[in-house]
Order: sequence, then C-alpha cells, then structure tokens
Amino acid sequence: MSDIVISEFMDQSAIDTIFSGRDVLYDPKLVDQTERLHAALANCRALLVRNRTQVRGALLDAAPHLKVVGRLGVGLDNIDVGACNSRNIAVRPASGANDLSVAEYVITAALMLRRRAWLATERVAAGEWPRMDLIGKELARAQLGLIGFGAIARLTALKAAALGMRVAAFDPLLPEGDGAFVGVSRMSFDEILSSSQVVSLHTPLTPQTRRMIDAAALARMQSGAVLINAARGGIVDEAALAASLSSGHLGGAALDVFETEPLTTAAGTTFRGVPNLILTPHIAGVTEESNVRVSAVTARAVVEVLGA
Repeated sequence: MSDIVISEFMDQSAIDTIFSGRDVLYDPKLVDQTERLHAALANCRALLVRNRTQVRGALLDAAPHLKVVGRLGVGLDNIDVGACNSRNIAVRPASGANDLSVAEYVITAALMLRRRAWLATERVAAGEWPRMDLIGKELARAQLGLIGFGAIARLTALKAAALGMRVAAFDPLLPEGDGAFVGVSRMSFDEILSSSQVVSLHTPLTPQTRRMIDAAALARMQSGAVLINAARGGIVDEAALAASLSSGHLGGAALDVFETEPLTTAAGTTFRGVPNLILTPHIAGVTEESNVRVSAVTARAVVEVLGA
C-alpha cells in the first residue's frame, strides 16, 4: 500500500522531485473509481486531490492513517474540513499558486463577451460576413464589479485598471478603511449589480453565497451586462442565468464552474441553445505554468506535515 495517494492530475515533475524516494500512487482515474480509491487509502498518510474527489464520510473512514490532505487548488468545498480537524488531519490548499491564471481568465472572458467577435467563426467559415451583428463594446471606461475581494479579485482589479476599466468591489468581510480598496470603489452588493457592465464572482461557496446570483439579482443587473463565474459552482442559479440570457437581458456570461461537475446530461440541457454563453470545464485556474506552481506548493506542504 502507498504512503501518498494522488487521485487527480498533478505535475509529474513535482512527483518525481519533491516526492522522490517516497511510496506514491499517482492515478488520476481514481477520482472516478471509488472502490479502488478507498482500498488505496487503507494505509496511506497523505492524499492529494483537486476539486472532484469528495474528502468526507466514507472516504475518511477508509483512511484511518491519514495525516494530511493536499488540495491542488484553493477551494475547499469538496473537503469536510471540520471532519478532518476532528481527526487531526491537516488540510493544505495551494493558496496563491493559481491566482494569476484565474485573473487572466476573467479578463479574457470579459474581452470576449464585450467584443462578441468569438461568435463569428462558424458563420465566417460558411461564407457569411456578419460585421454589423458583431459590433461589440470596449472594456476601457466600463466598470468591473467584483463580488468578493480576496487575492484573485485584487489581481483581477489591477489587470482591469491597466486596461482602463473602472473597478468596484463588494466584500462585507473586509473592514472599513481596508487598504485593498485604494483605487477601487467600495460598493454594496446591489450597487455592484446595478452599476457594473461586467460582474465577476470571487466568493467561496457557503450557505450565504449559494445561489446569491438568482433571478432577482440578475434582474438588477444592467441590460447588456455580462457575468463571469470562475469561483465556485452553486453561486449562480443556472436556470435563472439561462433564462436571462435567452430573454436578451444579459449581454453574455462565462461559467467555468457548475453546481454539478462534470455536467450531467440533464444539467447540460439547461444551457443548450442559450446565446452569448461561454462554458469551460473548471479550467480557469489551470494553465501549464500554474499546474507546476500548484503541484510544487502542495507537494512541499504535504512533505512538511509528513516529515522524514
């Protein structure tokens, strides 16, 4: 049995160097093979996961010797942190290692949705020339509204400002006078929705944030505004978003995260035929460069807990 089990994809160089000399089972297929995964955990002391492996309940029961869970990313909604704490299992996310990748994704999505030119490929290849249908809008002078103002949102704000955007943010957890708001307008949730041409979500999934972007919130957004969610699935009411896009109220949306991942056939039908919509498979924080950083940060954190 292996001392370290890795159930989702990881940079091979981190495994070869940082875990050199250790007994490692690296098999990204384990995330979809529950029985094999549980069997592999019988004697392991470290488990490394991304966002799909559910570290709770039966999995924890199957791992009586587990000392540390390394999260190859930052979100912890697939990990029962309370249960880990009660079992003296350390949880180590790769905080900060993929901030740049997510920030670049948000800016890219905003550019694509505002310009709308990405819609043209099939029509142009078919011989059409739909220039008047695809006259978009610039990012400069538009307002980016950030819901949540942690590290990724702050980096996104810097990149948006460099493009000439005005930036506003809502974060009730930050104290008044927090220095992060220098050059950024502090607004309420409703003010962000009603005044921003681009709204980007940067909150964890909690009982308070679940479906916070519902039909009522979407209706308060400006006509033609765009919404980007590269934070956590479940923050947006997906059916309400599809309806708002289909009605023409929203100008576009980009979703990198979903309530159900991967999307089931039933869940996917919500988005079929919906206009001005970009869907990506939870990839905002994953680039070649960030995968190297995330893997190295997580592996070192795991080794630190395990010791010699």
